[in-house]
Amino acid sequence: MEKIITTTCSYDCGARCLLKVHVKDGTVSRITSGRVKGLGISACPKGLIQKEVLYSPERIMQPLKRTGKRGEGRFEAISWEEALDTVAEQLKKTIKEFGTESVYYLVNTGSLSTLQNTRAAVNRFFGLLGKCSTAWCNVSFEGAHQSSLATFGTSYTGSTRDNFLFSKLLILWGWDPLVSRFGSDTESVLTKAKKSGVKIISVDPKKNRSCRHLADEWISIRPGTDAAMLIAMAFVMIYEELYDKNFISNYTVGFEAFKSYITGAEDGIIKNPNWAFSICGVPAEKIAWLARQYAQIRPAALITGWAPGRSGAGEQFHRAASVLAAMTGNIGVKGGFVSGGADLVDMGLFKETVPVPQSNHNLIHKADFYDAIINGTSKKYPADCRLLYITGCNLLNQYLNLNKGRQALLRPDFIVLHELFLTPTAKYADIILPVTHFLERDDIGHPWLGGPYLIFMNKIVDSLPGPKSDFEILSLLAPKVGIKDYNNNSDEKWLKIIMDSEPDFPDISTLKKDGVYKIEHDAPFIAFKENINDIKNNPFPTPSGKIEIYSSRFAQMKNPLIPAIPKYIPFSEGAEDADSGGNFPLQLITPHSMARVNSQFTNVKGLKKLEDDSIYISTKDAEARGIKNSDDVFVFNDRGRIFVKAKVTGDIMPGAVSLDQGRWYNPDKSGTDIGGCVNVLSRDAASPAGAFTSNTCLVQVEKATHGSKNTVVY
Repeated sequence: MEKIITTTCSYDCGARCLLKVHVKDGTVSRITSGRVKGLGISACPKGLIQKEVLYSPERIMQPLKRTGKRGEGRFEAISWEEALDTVAEQLKKTIKEFGTESVYYLVNTGSLSTLQNTRAAVNRFFGLLGKCSTAWCNVSFEGAHQSSLATFGTSYTGSTRDNFLFSKLLILWGWDPLVSRFGSDTESVLTKAKKSGVKIISVDPKKNRSCRHLADEWISIRPGTDAAMLIAMAFVMIYEELYDKNFISNYTVGFEAFKSYITGAEDGIIKNPNWAFSICGVPAEKIAWLARQYAQIRPAALITGWAPGRSGAGEQFHRAASVLAAMTGNIGVKGGFVSGGADLVDMGLFKETVPVPQSNHNLIHKADFYDAIINGTSKKYPADCRLLYITGCNLLNQYLNLNKGRQALLRPDFIVLHELFLTPTAKYADIILPVTHFLERDDIGHPWLGGPYLIFMNKIVDSLPGPKSDFEILSLLAPKVGIKDYNNNSDEKWLKIIMDSEPDFPDISTLKKDGVYKIEHDAPFIAFKENINDIKNNPFPTPSGKIEIYSSRFAQMKNPLIPAIPKYIPFSEGAEDADSGGNFPLQLITPHSMARVNSQFTNVKGLKKLEDDSIYISTKDAEARGIKNSDDVFVFNDRGRIFVKAKVTGDIMPGAVSLDQGRWYNPDKSGTDIGGCVNVLSRDAASPAGAFTSNTCLVQVEKATHGSKNTVVY
């Protein structure tokens, strides 16, 4: 007899969609979705394909020990007892000889459910172990995060998605929500807004999926120049007196300093649309038109994606966008919006799972992580890496400059990895500990971005005696290295504690019985509504108590590359360098793929039909290189070379090329990556405020001809 059991994914896509898992004789037969009144949470193909992921013959089902050279991918199966004893012995040996700081650990977002949360489990373990070395920087939105802290004093700046239904204008700037879900209900709300007649404009170097299906107009822009266009829009609003003077006067500080920069009083350069056109490639009349649209159609929502902030001065893009939201009075009002750091809403949903102790770990920026492993104390880094512990992270795919990364992973004495599959990173591990799929454990799912619901994640199948969750692995490892009281509760007890801590939520048994719990609210949640309604009694959490157009936080840094007011700042491998006549004239951007969550699912055959892993190149740039549609091409710079197919199209800005990120790194004997992993090419450098600069990269594209010195050997 078939049973249908409710659950949801735990991946880093922002959505928590409804999955109905059909089980017969203890085996998953298929996965469907469904509808819940008032919630747009139907699953995407990545959720519906999870049977293939769960039962993949490529899954790692036992602990593995390396038998070949690092990177060869040769392993033998061992018992859990041997694996955990070996890891514990290596940890204790390393700490005894070199200290805890020589233990580097890296945790990313492989699993983001409530209890079995990779980051919480790992941070608790290493927080109790002692002072270690780890990485900082949110790869997705560090530029936005730093901007939000400087401007508003918090990263929580968004609204519930139903707020967009009250907007009269939506500007999707570097945002492709039909690919990157950004909350399960985002697509349904935007679709409903479009059908109701809301005007939608997309600003992006590429005519992305959301632009094609939702937008009334596409404005193409050069990568990394977004701040220049936003600043020129501010000029139009000031020159034509379209901005909300009352809002600026009552709720902000520092506007006069910004105005001085805009009008040229500060430096003699007037930041008008003609100035911006020479930088960003958007015609001056189009810049002025968009400025007038945003200033005069109210309420309006300028929704900034995180991608433009992943650039050489990405924080300036987010700062400028926040100032425009203030200038148009679209903060704290129904139908308005101010994008920010996490773009999250604090609706009382769980902010943590198990307790994580305060720690004083050495912090290394993720863009510097490879360099730190290679050079350690011989350079600027606080410790030499002797043991590397990796969880929820395929860093030899998703971090920058992979050829340097490959050299880095040869350096540590010992590498431990938690994984489901033999990823490019896994091939360099000494011990691989297999982790569970989310269908193999109980948990609670809640979406990003204020999605007003919870879904109970039922354990569908039993994985024992094979993989274990990150939390279970570390619970078994903790006593072996002398950590006491890492985990004194069963999973069931933890889930009860978590649910009981939120008085407005049902108890865990009710949630499990109902499957989905909808959080009722009479009106959209709107960030800063209370501040705008009564700023005297509800000041912003900034030093001034107001929105800081002039940021006291940034001013204290005394760094000309992190100015107190938003500015356009040229940067290495940006638009100006592309124009300089060098060997690499094309700006490469790296969007997300419909077929993957970052690098997850590259090996899932059922999603191949959704892949679009050709490099987008404009008709003009392709003709100049003798490239036709579907030709094999090399994409290269001084850091490396990859082999992909070309997609010749009018859907990308001339001078820019686009290749979806996440394909698995697979270098051939010559060093050319035939896997098509874009981070072979990316530059390992942070922005001045710490953004992960994956969209700042100059390349050349060349047709691959058989018999040439650049031919790939098939």
